[in-house]
Amino acid sequence: MNSSQLNKALEALRWLPACARQSVARRGRGARASHLVIALADHFEPAYLPEAPHDFAPPEEQERRLGEWCREYPKIFREWRDAEGFPFRHTYFSPAEQYDARLTAMLAEHCLEGWGEVEIHLHHGVREPDTADATRRALAEFRDALVAHGCLSRWGDEGEARYAFVHGNWALANSAGGRFCGVDEEMQLLAETGCYADMTMPSFPSHAQVSKVNSLYECEPPLARRAPHARGRDLRAGRAPEVFPLMIQGPLGLDFEGRASGLPLPKIENGELTASHPPTLSRTRLWRRAAVAVEGRPEWVFVKLHCHGMNPDDREAMLGGLMRDFLRGLTEEARAGRLSLHFVTAREMVNIILAACDGREGNPGDFRDYRLRLIRPQRSA
Repeated sequence: MNSSQLNKALEALRWLPACARQSVARRGRGARASHLVIALADHFEPAYLPEAPHDFAPPEEQERRLGEWCREYPKIFREWRDAEGFPFRHTYFSPAEQYDARLTAMLAEHCLEGWGEVEIHLHHGVREPDTADATRRALAEFRDALVAHGCLSRWGDEGEARYAFVHGNWALANSAGGRFCGVDEEMQLLAETGCYADMTMPSFPSHAQVSKVNSLYECEPPLARRAPHARGRDLRAGRAPEVFPLMIQGPLGLDFEGRASGLPLPKIENGELTASHPPTLSRTRLWRRAAVAVEGRPEWVFVKLHCHGMNPDDREAMLGGLMRDFLRGLTEEARAGRLSLHFVTAREMVNIILAACDGREGNPGDFRDYRLRLIRPQRSA
């Protein structure tokens, strides 16, 4: 490894000290939590080609993939339900730059039937840095297109459409050294176009990963500077947040359960679901151990996972036996213990977080529609 590679590796691991401090401060907290709130942020790209990530699958292949997904998903997920009777659902972060009206209509109908919700994903600045004007236009136009399909939400059923966001290639607010974005003021643009929460983090192993981890927080103003999400004020019960979009991070930490020649072999746990790193009960314990929660409400633990659901290589972890085994084990374990499971969408997770900030107690599942409400209500799955 040369010096440049070493520097990049060290930069990507700058979160480790904060993680070590957290593991001491939060020791045992996740295991004692009585409610586990789980959302899956799916970077949902029907055009994705594993062998050529910067190219697109033909339109007919995209339609075939999405059609199969919409047919097979209910067959697999209808059996296992959470404490309120909801199935495990994806939040489909759909890429703005790949918008196809026909495919989006199919996905919107799938979600209307109760199998998930659609939010906004954006890849930009891939070949050259993007501009603020082009980014604002892309966000606003796609937001409006999704509203026309009956997607997204409003604050208390009023005002402009609101959305959650994940950044393509992890480079939120130009945090990847100028690559895959180019717009320092991106967080400000998100706020101005109606984004209520960002769910990009964690981004490890990308060097866009910030040192603040396993947290729910407000970005430190001003939002018009590069990577304002690198620091921020943690959300707290009894204190309503003021700076949007909120940062909703997934688990990031070390897994010491692996062994090599009888010795511990630590691995990174970043909440990503793939065929080679599928959801398991042992990983669930790591997610709980991260103890991502609103301060003052430790009994509600939030687990934001992520995946690329349309990657053909990961089908077994998305729609196959690996996912079936996980959901069966998770729901059975919850019924046998004192843990209440809540399968939520990104919007529902943020609503529950907002309820915690307002001092609400009890069952988090009661607050799925607390502030942000769907433009077009869903039918029960």
